Amino acid sequence: MFDKDRFIESCKAAVPEGQKAMREVVAAAVCDPASIIKSLGEPQSAGLTPLYRSSDLTILQFVWSPRMSIFPHNHEMYSIVGLYVGREDNLFWRRHGAGIEAAGAKSLGPGEVATLGPDIIHSVTNPIGKRSCALHVYGGDFFDPPQPRKEWDHETLEEKPWSLDHAKALFREADERHALAEGI
Repeated sequence: MFDKDRFIESCKAAVPEGQKAMREVVAAAVCDPASIIKSLGEPQSAGLTPLYRSSDLTILQFVWSPRMSIFPHNHEMYSIVGLYVGREDNLFWRRHGAGIEAAGAKSLGPGEVATLGPDIIHSVTNPIGKRSCALHVYGGDFFDPPQPRKEWDHETLEEKPWSLDHAKALFREADERHALAEGI
């Protein structure tokens, strides 16, 4: 049974052991998706909700609106993604000349985990018609990384500084589009 406080403590204990140990903690948590929903509640809107934050660890609950997509970006720290509801399609990018090019993909379903190294650039799409939910665990302070994070425009692939306000606006806009489509 998922317990948020126990999960946080397990993640904190895994920090000194590194990325592989953290992946095991996240994998154990998302193997029972129903208990996560019971503990954290049914998501009411898209967004990123901090569950824990320190200089060496951030735990977020991500809720993706139906058919939502977010621009290519990096984290400047490792990230473990554990999906517990829906789907999450990750497109991986690599630097190429002055820009980036697609380099691979991974689709996650409930109970599946992805490990992203500190140099990974990825974009994320929820390809289905319902909300998707994941636990994201970062090996550092997601909101104040040691190096400035970058994002790339979806269309032009132009690099620019990452903006939390821009990311939050995309979640808000995706929820608004979903509400309009559903007549909510």
